[in-house]
Amino acid sequence: MSLSTYVTFAGTCEEAFKFYTQHLGGTTVMLMRYDSAPPGGPKQTEGWEKKIMHGSMTIGGTVLMGMDASPAMYQKPQGFYVSLSVANVAEAEKAWAALSSGGEIRMPLSETFFAKRFGMVADKFGVPWMVNCAP
Repeated sequence: MSLSTYVTFAGTCEEAFKFYTQHLGGTTVMLMRYDSAPPGGPKQTEGWEKKIMHGSMTIGGTVLMGMDASPAMYQKPQGFYVSLSVANVAEAEKAWAALSSGGEIRMPLSETFFAKRFGMVADKFGVPWMVNCAP
């Protein structure tokens, strides 16, 4: 058994995966576009043929999956955070700088009683993240 996070995007899945690859050291494993689905596959939103029907990537050995949800189906992510655990303060601050750029800081990155650094942010794609550097 395994557990993975699956995030929906409002048409920015490919851009987000490229961003996570560049700034979090991720590796994109697959990007399947709507126009590559066999006949009878998911109904395509007009103009979204090149959007991502299913994508997967790894970040630090963990799988993150995602897709572009049509405007009629997309809902802003809420009720969860993708938790990013890092090895040291420098790595926490680097990840934080990337994720918070253009995002919404919900709890600033700072030292806490339980971590060398901890912060909560929704990135520019609307994905909520926790960045944690344990003591």
